[in-house]
Amino acid sequence: MTKGRKTTQEERVEIVSYCIEHGKDYPLTVETYGVSYQQIYAWVRKYEEKGVDGLKDGRGRTKPVEEMSEIERLKIENRLLKAQLIDAEMENKLLKN
Repeated sequence: MTKGRKTTQEERVEIVSYCIEHGKDYPLTVETYGVSYQQIYAWVRKYEEKGVDGLKDGRGRTKPVEEMSEIERLKIENRLLKAQLIDAEMENKLLKN
């Protein structure tokens, strides 16, 4: 398995183009660019679904609360409450011991 490395959007576009030009030869693309098979496969799939915009790295950006729908806000609140509940349960277990 190939160890992952950071790539820019331009590199991802180049890698996907190379893969598609060579008849989706994933092993050849892995050898050429040193990126994992799974990652190349995912990028090709995203490119086919959304085009170049699908290759953007969307990690790290969260929507401002103003842009969220009510369902998204409730999901985040639910996640927070679950985390607080788990934290409180762990604290209780520690205090009992």
